[in-house]
Amino acid sequence: MHHCFPPVTRPDTRLLLLGSLPGAVSLAQQRYYAHPQNLFWRLIGAVIGRDLVPLAYEERLAALLDAKVGLWDTVAAATRDGSLDAAIRLHEASDLAALVATLPELRAIGFNGATSARIGRRQLGPALDLALIDLPSSSPAYASLSFERKRDAWLALAAYL
Repeated sequence: MHHCFPPVTRPDTRLLLLGSLPGAVSLAQQRYYAHPQNLFWRLIGAVIGRDLVPLAYEERLAALLDAKVGLWDTVAAATRDGSLDAAIRLHEASDLAALVATLPELRAIGFNGATSARIGRRQLGPALDLALIDLPSSSPAYASLSFERKRDAWLALAAYL
């Protein structure tokens, strides 16, 4: 059974980015988006206007929090062979509603990929007064869009910061 990491948020978080479940490299390193080919740090860096790639992991997280961006995953625990979302089985959903209740300044939730959106939207339901934004996955497994096209989609998040 694989487990997600704790949420990275502060009470002033305005934008919450949700992945599905950390991949094998991230789980091994105990770091969000640790796979060197994952575009997450480049994409969110473009959104907040800061190059996060050269920073140490803890500095990356601090930069996100300073920009009022939080991180978590829609899957709390699951079985999965490898890193592909399609291989997630027997998943237990994260308690997104409980986390959202602790974030009074939250304006939007971005779902990093289709699996995150499918699971997260089901958990949150239609009652939230928040923007729910489906994003193209930052995963190296989702290579059908160029970095530039992904970045253009992700840049819409800046309006919520």
